Amino acid sequence: MTRFVARRILGIFLAVALAWSLWLLYEIRSTSRQDQARPADAIVVFGAAEYFGRPSPVLHARLDHAVSLYNKQIAPLIITLGGGADKNSGMSEGGVARDYLLANGVPFDRIIAETRSVDTEEQVDRLAVMARANHLEHLVVVSDGTHLFRIRYLCRQLGLDVYTSPRPLYGNISDYNLTQRYVHEMISYTSLRLHLDASWMRRWLAGRSEN
Repeated sequence: MTRFVARRILGIFLAVALAWSLWLLYEIRSTSRQDQARPADAIVVFGAAEYFGRPSPVLHARLDHAVSLYNKQIAPLIITLGGGADKNSGMSEGGVARDYLLANGVPFDRIIAETRSVDTEEQVDRLAVMARANHLEHLVVVSDGTHLFRIRYLCRQLGLDVYTSPRPLYGNISDYNLTQRYVHEMISYTSLRLHLDASWMRRWLAGRSEN
């Protein structure tokens, strides 16, 4: 009898886990394919790796997309997010992103660089502070498509009105790499909703999917 109950509980758990995973996969994928960019108060570029003062290919693509939106007059301001690490000699993702924007014609007074956050949750927290301080009501958030579903949830939790705009994909992304991106976001979002700390696994997956 005990074994039967245990099997029933396990079966229910697996069914719930499968349903949750399928729903989450659909939502992440759906969000990644929608470009909601429209007139707003600011364009926000979420951080990605920088290599000794140069944007990684991922950050490069996000910034190019932000410049394109800025040139289309989607918003008069660009916010760059992301801190740094000791191995990068004190350089930050937000600072490197600001320098890249300056080199691509965005005026200095049209850029706000945040340079201390260490992960997506901190970036959103600091974004909320900056948005309120600068009276920014509507934001276009730019990142990888698979990243945007979690970003949108975090922003809405802090009362931010955001429109998602995925950066274009350049080159060929292998099925393995794409799977890693989805797994990373599914673990991150599920951990967030369950108030679990899975940062070590998220960092490992993020490092392996960086290109």
